[in-house]
Amino acid sequence: MLRRFFDQELWSNREFRAFVTANSIERFAASALTVMLAFHVYEARKLALDIALLGIVQVIPALTLSLHGGEIADRRSRRRLVLGTIALLGLVCCGLMLVAATEAWLVTMLLAAGFLSATVRAYQTPAAVGLEAQVLPVRLVLKGVPVISTLARVSDMLGPVAMGFAWAAWGPVATYGVLAALFATAWGVFAFGISEKPVPVHPPGGPGPLGRIYEGVRYVFANEVLIGSMALDLFAVFFGGAAALLPIFATDILKVGPSGFGLLRSAIAAGALTAAVLAVRFMPRTSAGLALHLIIAGFGLCMVAFGLSTNFYLSLAVLFLAGVCDGLSMVIRHAILRLASPEHMRGRIAAVRMVFVSSSNELGAAQMGFTASLLGPTRAVVAGGLLTIGVVVAVAWRAPKLRRLDLGTYGVRQAVPAE
Repeated sequence: MLRRFFDQELWSNREFRAFVTANSIERFAASALTVMLAFHVYEARKLALDIALLGIVQVIPALTLSLHGGEIADRRSRRRLVLGTIALLGLVCCGLMLVAATEAWLVTMLLAAGFLSATVRAYQTPAAVGLEAQVLPVRLVLKGVPVISTLARVSDMLGPVAMGFAWAAWGPVATYGVLAALFATAWGVFAFGISEKPVPVHPPGGPGPLGRIYEGVRYVFANEVLIGSMALDLFAVFFGGAAALLPIFATDILKVGPSGFGLLRSAIAAGALTAAVLAVRFMPRTSAGLALHLIIAGFGLCMVAFGLSTNFYLSLAVLFLAGVCDGLSMVIRHAILRLASPEHMRGRIAAVRMVFVSSSNELGAAQMGFTASLLGPTRAVVAGGLLTIGVVVAVAWRAPKLRRLDLGTYGVRQAVPAE
């Protein structure tokens, strides 16, 4: 299994090694920043509504700027866009150090930081997806995608865990300082490990910026496999986003404080790590579509069980299983995105996916915050899990091509070599 993970042809590519390293560090820091902002906002006034407000200010850039970010990523140097946006995220963390030290206008400034970081991510994500395709040759997609996506997912999970413990030990100022240093490290690896890449070539006399954005949106909605997989992810995150309420569960229901909050996040991270190992050895190909449906339905069941649990150790176990499901689904969706995206449209297609996924993260957090304030956190999470299962049934019925997806043959038909 480890031999497949450390495939010689894959890891002999110096730029692939640099991309995996830098991308993992950046995802570690970015996910930690998002989660610790939510924890900081809730800790300030103990109001679930503040989590909802943070979700709202973060979803605005994701909904309004992501498509423009994708259009820019298809016309400019993706490497330079990645470097610039990572540097800006580091500056946001430096500003948060001052906010945490002074505590002046604390909640307002935290909401402003959430808005700024989400704005930067609207431009960073499409550029990073496009840069990955320029680094990883198409012949290595089904080997490289499980490595990239699962390590990124593990970083997404481990970042909040590690920073949760750092917060408990050293406080918010030091935690934001560590995040700034991590963004600087990722910037350095990207800058010195990956050379400049050509800007994607577009036919002369093509449409203007709005026309190019529409072209990308139309391509996604005309592709049943792409739109179906994005819809599954969107609604699973929107309805099943119990992670947004973990500060409430850790503080008020399970009563385990910031250290327990870190352990709850670590359970999801451990599940994602397990998924990383499983995906390398058992990457579903001929039955990838059916596997994706079953995995997301399993995630919904885990959310129901977590919402009903009042035992800390049972909650850890259920979140571990949820992490496994989430990690496996991410690998399959990542492979679909790569194999279905033409090079000259890769940034715009990634931007459409970001509108689905990133906005659903923030909308899901807002939805969970509002629902928890009305019904209580337990009912909110249980209802979300049941709705997630319902969405899986609906997509299986409406998108039969996705349900029957074979990644091996789909890759042969769809893949376009990276330049």
